[in-house]
Amino acid sequence: MEDALKVQATDALIVVDVQKDFCPRGAMAVEKGDEVVPVLNALTPKFGCVVFTRDWHPPNHCSFSEEPEFKDESWPPHCVADTPGAAFHDDLRLPSHAVIIDKGTEPDAEAYSGFEGTELTERLRERGIARVFVGGLATDYCVKNTVLDALEAGFETVLVEDACRGIDIPPGTVVESVAEMRQAGALVVRAEDVK
Repeated sequence: MEDALKVQATDALIVVDVQKDFCPRGAMAVEKGDEVVPVLNALTPKFGCVVFTRDWHPPNHCSFSEEPEFKDESWPPHCVADTPGAAFHDDLRLPSHAVIIDKGTEPDAEAYSGFEGTELTERLRERGIARVFVGGLATDYCVKNTVLDALEAGFETVLVEDACRGIDIPPGTVVESVAEMRQAGALVVRAEDVK
């Protein structure tokens, strides 16, 4: 197991949506969302290829609701492009070589996944990436969909479970999401397992 999780030149880390609006006091705060920052900061230097995705929504995005129900197409307005809430968490360290992927840029597409409507697959293939490690926010939405799409695109995929936090509405959604990712073929590990 330990040898299997030694970071190789063909591995990438995908950090999903660690933005101010998803952290405490943000427009759509994930409980303890900021706790992923030190975990991800410790992982980042181990990888030659690091990708940071971010929601970068237009003001009229289809997911925004005046009376949000915290489910598909009914979220509080969040991560509007070029607003303070769309910025990465202040303590998140982005290396100079980081790849930044904007998602959810079309008004009529939800686009939870870092792969949906983006060039992420091509950018990873250009770099010869075969395996991706994924962490960020939120486990049960953008992380889950990014993991499932990575598997669908043919990448070996590792979920770093303690580098994620979830919305968990209704309660149990995070546990179900991790089980779904595992069932689809993702390896589920802790950050300390990644060497």
